Amino acid sequence: MKFRVGYVPPSGGREPYRATLAAVSVNCRLNRCSANSNPIKEDGTLKINLYRAGGMLAVIFFATALAVAGEEARSVFVLTSTNNASGNVVVVFKLNSAGTPSLSMVDMLPTGGNGGAGGNAGILQFKDELGAVANYGSNNVTQLVRYEDFIAVGPKIKLSHGCVNPDSVALTGKHLFVVGTNCAESHAWPEGNVQGGVVALSDTSAGQIVAGKSWAAVTLKSGSVLQLPLTPFGALSGASATVTLPAMANNTPLGEAFWGDILGFTPAHSPDSFAIVNKNRNVFPITGPTPPFPSNAPCWVAKGPGSAWYTGNSPGMVISIFFSDGQGGMFYKSIPLPGVPTDITVSADSKWLAVIYTGAADSEGHIDVFSIDAYGDLTLVAMSNAIGVGGFNGVAFSQ
Repeated sequence: MKFRVGYVPPSGGREPYRATLAAVSVNCRLNRCSANSNPIKEDGTLKINLYRAGGMLAVIFFATALAVAGEEARSVFVLTSTNNASGNVVVVFKLNSAGTPSLSMVDMLPTGGNGGAGGNAGILQFKDELGAVANYGSNNVTQLVRYEDFIAVGPKIKLSHGCVNPDSVALTGKHLFVVGTNCAESHAWPEGNVQGGVVALSDTSAGQIVAGKSWAAVTLKSGSVLQLPLTPFGALSGASATVTLPAMANNTPLGEAFWGDILGFTPAHSPDSFAIVNKNRNVFPITGPTPPFPSNAPCWVAKGPGSAWYTGNSPGMVISIFFSDGQGGMFYKSIPLPGVPTDITVSADSKWLAVIYTGAADSEGHIDVFSIDAYGDLTLVAMSNAIGVGGFNGVAFSQ
């Protein structure tokens, strides 16, 4: 259990534990307090004498154990954003997987910034207890925090000086990565300060940023992929190199995802509409569904279990599935959708896939959730109702 200064979680679920905890007041820096029994370097000043509080702390830990033991498993949330240029809002859906699965909206959280991005993926991400959503029109990123079964809005994180219009973010354990129209940058996470080198972009067509083990990557819709090496500490080094794409796989790179240090991306308007890239910048194109663009165009990417990759095929209104190793692969099949997909994600446990799309029948934003079996096949389990939003941007799970 982590307690972060500046967040006041809603009540519910652990009242006896909270009442006990209220008896002890501790000042600490963001993300530096944790309830464990090991020696702790205190960054703040204890308001009580720890030697005299030993008995109270034992009670706290015991109450915590009882509360955790009595709780049900954490809920699965699916988050997306309205991307409204006049006020961005994160929409939270709860996946009820018991019995007949359902997907219900449980909250709408104004980010405090403006949206307006387009032709992008990964504008919203969530990892462990923290998430991030980019505010394209406000030149910042809003931090999100999960406390038990609640999602709350945290502080806003400013971009580096001169960097504007963020349209994609990525999260690792220690860093937030952001790309906009003219820069790619990394920030210490969750503190938010810029860390590492800022990379100036050659054009304004960035589609997505993702981070692997030793390098990050940015797709440029103008026709290229940038390799951004990481420092030993996991931040951007400030260097960049262009990945040379073959003629059959260089038209409109859009979505991307990492499998360790192997990048999978979609040159969406190419005959070979999926490709694998290793850390040495070797490219292995894979022929996509036929006929190719404009009938089919795998645009958005999520890494599935094993060797599976899932892509949102916008003109085809399907999820197109690929399998690969580290040096190539094959297109498997497509799963139909009732609209045009605009982003796709897989849960951290690889059991669920969520895709956002604009409904063909009502021109409104929707989310479909699929279960993933042991072979990578998908089964539709839940669909969201329309909530009056013309389209969503970005999608992420929180478990």
